Amino acid sequence: MAFQLTSLSSFAQRTILVGEGFGFSQLEKALETARPYDTIRVVGGNHLISQLEIKIPCVLEGVDGVILEGHGDHELFVVRSDSVTIRGFHLRNVEVSYLKDRAAIRLLDVEHVLIENNYLENTFFGIYLQKSDHCSVLNNRIIGTASQEYSSGNAIHVWKATGVAIHGNSITGHRDGIYFEFVDSSTILDNNCYSNIRYGLHFMFSDNDLYERNTFRDNGVGVAVMFSKKITMRENVFSDNWGGTSYGILLKEISDGTLEKNTFRNNTTGIYMEGTNRLSIARNVFSNNGWAIDMKGNCQDNKIRENNFIANTFEVVSNSRESNHDISANYWSHYRGYDLDHDGKGDLPHFPVSIFALLVEQIPASSLFLHSFLQYSLEAAEKVFPSITPMKLVDEYPLMKPYGYDYAH
Repeated sequence: MAFQLTSLSSFAQRTILVGEGFGFSQLEKALETARPYDTIRVVGGNHLISQLEIKIPCVLEGVDGVILEGHGDHELFVVRSDSVTIRGFHLRNVEVSYLKDRAAIRLLDVEHVLIENNYLENTFFGIYLQKSDHCSVLNNRIIGTASQEYSSGNAIHVWKATGVAIHGNSITGHRDGIYFEFVDSSTILDNNCYSNIRYGLHFMFSDNDLYERNTFRDNGVGVAVMFSKKITMRENVFSDNWGGTSYGILLKEISDGTLEKNTFRNNTTGIYMEGTNRLSIARNVFSNNGWAIDMKGNCQDNKIRENNFIANTFEVVSNSRESNHDISANYWSHYRGYDLDHDGKGDLPHFPVSIFALLVEQIPASSLFLHSFLQYSLEAAEKVFPSITPMKLVDEYPLMKPYGYDYAH
């Protein structure tokens, strides 16, 4: 069989064409012939593949709408070499397994692999990085058909890695959109994760990471960031995560991070905080949530400053009467104070925890009395004789007008 060369030299990097009318009709045969750093270009058509192992550095590229379709109980690509690129393919149909996490593309103990501009459809797990450092997953579209958590996989699953870039992907219909476990010094940027069964992002035991400008919308339980430290969460949108245990973001056992310039909109709870310490929560917008922030008593030394709290049913709830948090210079649409000296700050402090919010948290059925005479009577009595609400959880300098944040989401 012949193949097309990019140079007459036998030592040059080559381009091998695969498809009808070219030297190879099967991708498997082209891989067997390829040398390190060759480019294998698959041109058009629908190709059945199963467990193709890539053992040399090379570029695999699909053009003219090529489809690679799985058959049998196997994965599609298994990458065992550094410096591999896979781009431009429509990958589909990886069978569900209750014993193995089968994926369309699996990376095994490699570095500097690039997965970009692919369309993955019905692939159980989409892209699986295992002990693989300095790899990039860019601008892929990953669509699943999951209906039950137990029979679905994650779109992008990363386990035990450093320096990973997950950028510009569109993800839907999986158990978790993006899953990180033991992943350090990595970035999650500009992704759109929506309508996943469990989390848009599930993030555990990972430190010194950045996620920025992502949208997490209409996921089962929103986003979870747990057992991690030094995480920067900036300019993301958390929206329309509704349900009995749904959150925009759940923070559990994390410390020394930043949560700034995010939008929390139309969630059951904007931020749920448990064991969360020394976070800077600044310049965010909380609008039309059930609870803007649910902050448990084991949270310590957080700074909540310069945020807008607009039209949330309840602003803050806590199960502790004590507070050592720095809450300052926020705008609260529930504030009913005045500004006689016209400095833009209320002359009276604002207590964002209401007795009715505490009651609803403990007895959800009591929400039936929202905006009723009972609610107003309880809150009026609590203001005169405070006994339950945490008096130390207070904003001494509430803003009279909201900040003019204009986040383009």
